[in-house]
Amino acid sequence: MLDHTVLTVFFVASITAIATGIGALPFLFVRHVGPAWMSVANAAAAGLMLAACYGLIAEGIALDPVRLLTGILLGLGGILIGERLVNSRDHVEIASLNGLDARKAVLIVGVMTVHSFAEGVGVGVSFGGSGELASFISTAIAVHNIPEGLAISLVLVPRGTPIWQAALWSIFSSLPQPLMAVPAYLFVEGFAPFLPVGLGLAAGAMFWMVFAEIVPEANRDASPSSVAITVTLSFTAMLAFQYLLLKG
Repeated sequence: MLDHTVLTVFFVASITAIATGIGALPFLFVRHVGPAWMSVANAAAAGLMLAACYGLIAEGIALDPVRLLTGILLGLGGILIGERLVNSRDHVEIASLNGLDARKAVLIVGVMTVHSFAEGVGVGVSFGGSGELASFISTAIAVHNIPEGLAISLVLVPRGTPIWQAALWSIFSSLPQPLMAVPAYLFVEGFAPFLPVGLGLAAGAMFWMVFAEIVPEANRDASPSSVAITVTLSFTAMLAFQYLLLKG
């Protein structure tokens, strides 16, 4: 029979994954997104993702700067390989999307899924310490996942994906959290050294996604000034959110 702590780790990590789907809920109040607002949505997603990168890098530097930098380079290489594989496919379809929209959706869901591997390890490793640390880390990741789900939905919903599908794809991107949390808890000493590499890997892939896909798309139907303002405001809002979460 499984140890009750293992079941607790899996349950808590599953809750953090489900929280990602909440990010799609604001679109219940938005009925139509025109081209200009779609650009704003992309800019907002870029700001949220950049703030997430900042959090990953700050945590990784505190753990091991060299492994973090190694992870960033691996993340960049991985996303370039992934892009080439996606672009080589004649037909790509995801969440009722196809063509270029589907390729973009596959990349962002893929990037956020890679990001979730590091978060899952973080949850598992935290349960290897004190109960207070585990509660704090798990709560922080769960709340932090909500704007990450919003970032995914900001890319999917304006392109025609139903809100419920965007919520499910957001949750899907966080499924590595419960899958990685349990082995990370059981073998905490073995997983801990790989955490900064995983953080860097996610950051490197996310940086590429922001500047190669999201920002150029945002510039298509909005002025560079509007895009820059939106990116800055969403980045600042996410950073303030992270600060208040950590402070509390």
